[in-house]
This record gives sequence, structure tokens and C-alpha cells, in this order.
Amino acid sequence: MIMPAPFFPGKQNYKTAGKSKLSRQQFIKALKDLGKVRYHSLHPFHKLLHNGKLSFEQIQAWALNRFYYQWSIPRKDLTLMARINDVNLRLEWRSRVIDHEGDIDGSGGIKRYLQLCETLKLDLDYVKSCQGILPGTRFAVDAYVNFVQEKSLLEGIASSLTEIYAPAIHKERIAGLAKHYDWANDYALAYFKKRINQARRDVEFGREWVINNAMTRSDQEAVLNAVKFKTEVLWAQLDALYYAYVDPGNIPPGAYIPKKIRKQ
Repeated sequence: MIMPAPFFPGKQNYKTAGKSKLSRQQFIKALKDLGKVRYHSLHPFHKLLHNGKLSFEQIQAWALNRFYYQWSIPRKDLTLMARINDVNLRLEWRSRVIDHEGDIDGSGGIKRYLQLCETLKLDLDYVKSCQGILPGTRFAVDAYVNFVQEKSLLEGIASSLTEIYAPAIHKERIAGLAKHYDWANDYALAYFKKRINQARRDVEFGREWVINNAMTRSDQEAVLNAVKFKTEVLWAQLDALYYAYVDPGNIPPGAYIPKKIRKQ
């Protein structure tokens, strides 16, 4: 099949150009507006996934590649925490690592996500090895980890604010998968169900911290560009999946090869 033309919503970068600082309401609106045109819920791959148009094997490929992102979220957060001197902020951010990795018992979001992979009959040792992921997945996710290491603390924290849009996509995903796929039970979807409330909690703290610490218009623009970058990280992962698995024949060497792929 012919892959649809790439969609690049909201191309503009935010620039100060001598503009005055946005009010709180304007700043929040600008953050929300980014999600309306740039969040990966708009990507053609997600449209296929949520509307029951993907084969079991294509969903396996999605789950396998998404694991690298889930597994890397604590890497990103720990990288960020290493740069935080404020003990209270560091304690607050630590809860995100625990949410994903669990505490001593290890029963966190990554474990719940592996329930999805198990339900999809993926070999869990293979999933956790990350050997079969797409190059595009690896480059996009690693770029996110590098971003929080190299950019300012404000930008690093701001990049997590795509959580503003996350509860809606989790609800859409849960409803769509449960409606269209027989395997999509509570056990398989436990990660997404848990993240609805966790994402709301995280974004309330992160948004307030960013608003209070973006002291100038230049700071606000840096925040908006950091969120824009994060939407591109998420979008690029789906671009890679679409090209490799929706349009068969484009799977790169070393990546996961399902037994069969259904053409759209």
C-alpha cells in the first residue's frame, strides 16, 4: 500500500520576538492548544489501532516497540533527578520512578505493561531484551533521555507535560481496544487504566511547577518548545511503526518480524 503523506501539525517554533509574558490563562491555553494539533492521538497508526483495524501481529509489534518507551521513562526521570538540587522537588519526582518500576517489590507500571505483552503472546524475555525494536523507536526514545540531560531543568520538566493530554488517549485506547479486540481484558489493559489517575496527579504538579518557574516570556517559549519536542518523540515512534508494519516489506534488519501482516 502507499503510505499516506506525513502529517506535521503545528510546525512553528515558539519565539519571543519582544513579546510580553503570557498570563497564566494564556500560558495554559497555549499548552493545551499544542495537544490539539500535535499529540500522537491524531496519528494514522493510532486511528487504526483504536478503531480495530490492526491485526494481532501488528498490535504485537506496537506493544513490543512501546515497551522500550515504557522501560525508558524511569531512565529519563532518574537522569532528570540527578540534576535536581531541591530535595523536595527530587522527592516529588521520585514518585514517578516508583509508579513505573515499583518500590522494593517491583510491582509498578512496567510490570503491568508486560501483562499486555504476555496477553499478546510475546516472549517476555525477548520483549525485555529490546532486541527487536525498530531503529526509529530507539532513536526517538533515546533522544528524549538525552533531552532532559542536556537542556535546562525547566525544559526537562516541561517535556513531561504531554501528560496533560494523556488521560484522554488512555480512555480512548481502553474503550477502542476493549470494543474491537477479544484479548483486550482488564489484565491486558491494567497499565493504561492505572495511568489515567497517575497522569492527572503528575500533570497537576508538573504544570504548576513549570508555570511558577517560567519567569519570562523566553522561559515560556522554552517550555512550549520542550512540549513540542516531546510530541515529536511520540509521533516519530508511530511513524516508524506505520512504515514498518502497516506497509509490509519495510521492516528493517534485526527488527521484530511477525508471522503474518495484514495489509490495510
